Amino acid sequence: MEVVKQYKVVIIGSGPAGCTAALYLSRANLVPVVLEGLQPGGQLTITTDVENYPGFPEGIQGPKLMDLMRKQAERFGAVFAFENVEKIDLLKRPFEITTDGKVFEAEALIAASGASAMQLGIESEKALQGFGVSYCATCDGFFFKGKSIVVVGGGDSAMEEATFLTKFADKVTIIHRRSELRASKIMQERAQSNPKIDFILDSTVTEVLGSKESGVTGLKVQNLKTGKIIDMTAQGLFVAIGHTPNTAPFKGQLTLDEKGYIVTQPNSTLTNIPGVFACGDVVDHVYRQAITAAGTGCMAALDCERWITHERITERWGLETGEEARV
Repeated sequence: MEVVKQYKVVIIGSGPAGCTAALYLSRANLVPVVLEGLQPGGQLTITTDVENYPGFPEGIQGPKLMDLMRKQAERFGAVFAFENVEKIDLLKRPFEITTDGKVFEAEALIAASGASAMQLGIESEKALQGFGVSYCATCDGFFFKGKSIVVVGGGDSAMEEATFLTKFADKVTIIHRRSELRASKIMQERAQSNPKIDFILDSTVTEVLGSKESGVTGLKVQNLKTGKIIDMTAQGLFVAIGHTPNTAPFKGQLTLDEKGYIVTQPNSTLTNIPGVFACGDVVDHVYRQAITAAGTGCMAALDCERWITHERITERWGLETGEEARV
């Protein structure tokens, strides 16, 4: 197994958070290596039009935006490696990050591994991602003006997404596999009182109809009690059954919340282990936007630079209050 030692900082993840962290660290002459993972560029690479990222008044394709972010970081020296992290040891110095063929040693680590939207797991869903199948109403709702769309899910996120989508769509149908919704009472009432929202319960989507040329044209929906399958006309499918943070390699080392997201110290990107910083969707289960991920990527890089540069002091807020710093 090849041991790589020449990088002070390893960044795990190559989405907006990881690329922004790489840009800032490179400009500070702390040349980082970005381990891209199985999906270089993160979730934006399966998004078509991005119209809510500042600086692009005509919009930009998701993959193109991530390519530009990567090139900007590379311009200042950041190194991108197509490596998928399998194991991390944060209990020794230097840290050890193991991929399928290499071991990277580093003084500091930035976790920007993101979160993955939970999917229905059907082949046609995967084939039409970005062509009418979406996992983010805030990102893509604008493209469904005047259309009939479906939201799958029964929790607060599904009710919130459906309610938001009524600003654009003529009709929103919520499909849930159980006979009762899991959402909080107030979120249920808000959705149920909206004249644009209908409900189909005890049912699941078994197939997404359409093509990349036409987009989504319809769905096959099966009633789980009767087994009956119906064809349903729809021009969009939003899957809102939750997100899973990509934190498996950090379990047992970094402090995670009850949903598995990395916990950071207030007003910072510092984790419970000095020298380890976290940013982007791996810490954020509220906003989950490219711009907010990029912002916390900047924060992580600045925190990391200060930690490395200033004698590896991690508790600068403690110093301000007269407490002893922990290294």
